Amino acid sequence: MEFVLMIDSQLFVTFLIAITLLTVAPGVDTMVTIRNSARGGWKDGFATSTGICFGLFLHATVSALGISVILLQSANAFHALKLIGACYLIWLGISSLRGVFKGESIFTLPEGGVRPFLLWRSLREGFLSNALNPKTALFYMAFLPQFIDPQGSALMQSLFLAAVHFVIAMLWQCGLALAVNSARRWLQNKMVGHSVNTISGAVLIYLGARLALAED
Repeated sequence: MEFVLMIDSQLFVTFLIAITLLTVAPGVDTMVTIRNSARGGWKDGFATSTGICFGLFLHATVSALGISVILLQSANAFHALKLIGACYLIWLGISSLRGVFKGESIFTLPEGGVRPFLLWRSLREGFLSNALNPKTALFYMAFLPQFIDPQGSALMQSLFLAAVHFVIAMLWQCGLALAVNSARRWLQNKMVGHSVNTISGAVLIYLGARLALAED
């Protein structure tokens, strides 16, 4: 396909290395995937990862169309987006901590078996955690143009690179989901479950607060 061939092979290798390193670096996506995998098993983690990765296509499209530039130039628009994303992360963190205060553990199985898995809930939480993160939008705006040939379609090339990122991120996050699911028996220890729940909730709140307080 023409838009794929326009991407220089050496630049593409550089992109693969960079995007892989950035994907495995701990961040919001990692925390949300681990949190939901602990809540509902590998299915929850897989669905959450799928939602997160679909958000990448949104950022790629936004970057290619230049809307991110508008956000950068409009302090009010960027600040509003930043606060929405920050509030969502804080809400996820509070949800985790609320279970600790109630004496619950995200790893403890209810009497009827595994916790109920709600596909739409997991997809929504994953997608929103990624789509409402302005850091991802800024990253795509600054990162993708380095690997796009201006002679070709910026949109198609951006979507192709996002698809590559999608595959890499899915492999990594689904691997995390399987790892968390495999460790559920050990994690069902009440003290361990409360500790992990507290840490994940605190980290999500910290990430949200840091995002809200960061300078534009």
